[in-house]
Amino acid sequence: MHTARLDCEGMATMAIRCVVLDFDGTFTDVVAEGTPYVEHFRRRLSELLGRDVEDAGWAQEEERVLHSSEEPGWEVAGRVVAPAVADPYLLSNFVARRLCDRLGVLTDLAERAELLNVLYREAYVLAGVAFKPEAREVLEALLDTGLPVHVVTNAHTDTVEAKLTKLAPRGRERLRVSGDARKFLVEPPAEPDARFGALPETTRVEGALKRPIHLRRGHYYEALRRIWRDTGTTPETTLVAGDIFELDLAMPAALGAQVQFVTRHNALEYERRAILALGDRGGMDPSLRAILPRLVG
Repeated sequence: MHTARLDCEGMATMAIRCVVLDFDGTFTDVVAEGTPYVEHFRRRLSELLGRDVEDAGWAQEEERVLHSSEEPGWEVAGRVVAPAVADPYLLSNFVARRLCDRLGVLTDLAERAELLNVLYREAYVLAGVAFKPEAREVLEALLDTGLPVHVVTNAHTDTVEAKLTKLAPRGRERLRVSGDARKFLVEPPAEPDARFGALPETTRVEGALKRPIHLRRGHYYEALRRIWRDTGTTPETTLVAGDIFELDLAMPAALGAQVQFVTRHNALEYERRAILALGDRGGMDPSLRAILPRLVG
């Protein structure tokens, strides 16, 4: 297995020519938005299992995950691809899996994963709309630069487009959305190329995370590659902003992009260390406004 150590200080930074933004949790208050999502997810899971998941121990499982001394992670196809506690969507999925394991139900893991994915899509439509206070201001400032600005998200394109239209930032018509990015899938792109092939399979954050971080996320790479082709830009001239290092930023950083970690209230130590290891190519701040100075240079 080709593994790299995350230590990129000293790599030169280039002027930004393209901006890529995650959406949920980055521009939105994911905890506030997630309340109706979680309610629907639990209700539908209860219906499918034929028993109330609350009575079956949902709250206890969630408490164990949130206070675990381990490294609970969201697992897809046998690989941990993101921290389970990062947002309500990931946490609900993880708790549902733990509960199914304990109850001995939905034992076919592929079938279980597909069912939970269906529940995610159902429930996401019901998620609220709670933009961060500075979201419109920052989007307008980004669009005013004239740089190409793209949102790349795991959510449905139409759902995110509708939310952005409701926010109505000046220049909205120039804001592009690439949905269904499946940043969680560790697999080759449909058309592999030399840049993707040069990616290490994994990276590590020494002293902060025992497990590896998987980098070769082909579906996400395809979304980024389309942007680079359409805009005539490169990873080195791109700034990627997101709120989950592993999902949003690890692969772009490994490709040479500059990244901005929009820190969550529960940001993990390994995420902070990973950003610090990038030197000038990495930044972190809870405010979206911290993205803007990165464009000056």
